[in-house]
Amino acid sequence: MNERLHSVLAQRGVLPESLAEACEVDPKTVSRWLGGRVPHPRHRFRVAQHLRVEETFLWPAPQRRSGPQGSPGTELVGTYQNRASVPRDTWLSLLHEAQKQIDVLVFSGTFFAQSNPRVAHMLTERAASGVQVRLCFGDPSSQAVANRGREEGIGDTLGAKIRASLTYYRPLLPAPGCEVRLHDTTLYNSLFRYDDDLLVNPHVFGQPASANPLLHLKRVDTSGWFDNYAQSFEAVWASAHAWKPDQEGNPANGQD
Repeated sequence: MNERLHSVLAQRGVLPESLAEACEVDPKTVSRWLGGRVPHPRHRFRVAQHLRVEETFLWPAPQRRSGPQGSPGTELVGTYQNRASVPRDTWLSLLHEAQKQIDVLVFSGTFFAQSNPRVAHMLTERAASGVQVRLCFGDPSSQAVANRGREEGIGDTLGAKIRASLTYYRPLLPAPGCEVRLHDTTLYNSLFRYDDDLLVNPHVFGQPASANPLLHLKRVDTSGWFDNYAQSFEAVWASAHAWKPDQEGNPANGQD
């Protein structure tokens, strides 16, 4: 069973019959691929191109025993020219399919709610089914947010965007399994984790995150890119403080 091919088809919303048509093969051939058979090189290339993933993720090369273990390149499911080009269905399917944890690290993450006004309700539902939900936003009164706003040339607008974004997540605060925190760190990447899938949105100096590339990683082992980014989330999360809307604007509480 090629679990990775199964997973990518599900995430992309592509039926095996559609893949067969795109690759100009019989649907039974795709069934054999899903069952574990390795396609011919020309078909591997067309499948990877059609599904927007790295060929080596779907069919990783056998590792020699004497070679380096845990090559991070095999974790790369796909890339996007910018975050705005990620299909909305991809965000929704990853959220729906999460069984253990959902972690989000952003400054404002405005698009996350505006592209799906029911996001708070959906996150609450996932938490009710046992998923741990952790959302970490920039502290709108922090120096890190002020610096980022200045670098992007938008001044205090970023802080206002964060405050507006946070209003979507008030319903999560009393929900068991949900937690919202604010951080004051230099954010090199926005991170969106759904179990063993991680979307990494690197930040380019002076540009909004939505205009920057996005990497889709799938966890393979503990020594690759995935865990390095996951550990960075844990470090920021540990230093962040709980968001308490009722104490906004009270410096003595360190909240906004």
